[in-house]
Amino acid sequence: MKINIYQIVKKSNDSFEPIINDFIKMSKKYANVEVHSLFNKQIAKAQTISKLEAQKSYNDIFVPKLSIGYNIALDVLGKKMDSFAFSRLIENKNIINFYIGGAYGFNKEFLDKCDQIISLSDLTMAHKIANIVLCEQIFRALCIVNNHPYHK
Repeated sequence: MKINIYQIVKKSNDSFEPIINDFIKMSKKYANVEVHSLFNKQIAKAQTISKLEAQKSYNDIFVPKLSIGYNIALDVLGKKMDSFAFSRLIENKNIINFYIGGAYGFNKEFLDKCDQIISLSDLTMAHKIANIVLCEQIFRALCIVNNHPYHK
């Protein structure tokens, strides 16, 4: 199983990275998990112009990645689920792509192209926090699917 996490965020080496990397390392027994931090000059410029321009720039970078795999967008208005439902969501899939939007979120056009839209919480989280929560839930789901005792 291959799991990609695509996020609109500048790459950085901060105190969140070791936590994220620990969950990725623990997940390796069950899946190859990779985090892709995407940010470029077009996104930086678009975010200074308007919400619509920013969302269009996110689409430009995300939409080409939708062609392969099962695509799941994280959005505050998405479906809420517990860890067992989340594990069923990723079960029996070869390639899964998660998308964490930029500062202005996703537009309807992108969300309509995804296979699922989920919410990690009603709370708004910084990208790094959302990424940690997502990585932990991915590991938890992989443990549930594979009957590993981590979830207990």
